[in-house]
Amino acid sequence: MDEGCTQLLIAAGRGDAEASGQLFTRLYEELRHCARRQLRGRAGSLVSTTVLVHETYLKLIHAERLEAGSRGHFMALAARAMRQVLVDDARRVGAEKRGGHALFVTLDERLPDAADEALEVLALDRALTTLEAVDARAARVVHLHFFAGLTFPEIATLENLNERTIKRDWQAARGLLAAEMKADGGGAAASA
Repeated sequence: MDEGCTQLLIAAGRGDAEASGQLFTRLYEELRHCARRQLRGRAGSLVSTTVLVHETYLKLIHAERLEAGSRGHFMALAARAMRQVLVDDARRVGAEKRGGHALFVTLDERLPDAADEALEVLALDRALTTLEAVDARAARVVHLHFFAGLTFPEIATLENLNERTIKRDWQAARGLLAAEMKADGGGAAASA
């Protein structure tokens, strides 16, 4: 990350709204890439890439302080915010499926797919929550690699660990997530 982004991160961390906006503009394409990674393989996604990026930005700027000292840390925060947006949307879809709106009539044949996808997002969220409780570092590796798109060397630098340790954490996390997803009935998402 260039010096300009670092300065914007510092200013945004102090609550400078203009710096937050400039940071968003500068990192917009990287955030879109991160959003595409999170939406990859989801037929008829609940939200579009653009909506996910913009909702993430709103979550980040409404946080009390944006404290990120590096590109990697910022992308980890963005990935976590994206996960929250997807989980919130999945819960909304689940509520609609259970009759959350009094008069809900649709001719859209994709509704069952959206509901199934919502269940998968919620199952993945529960599995990640379990992983965070069991192995917080491995959960960070999942967020940084799978969701934020960082490479293993980038994660190793960010976490101040060697790359082999990061790869072991990744393998262990994938195994635990797969087991959790299978137990929760949402095994497809864990195979990523």
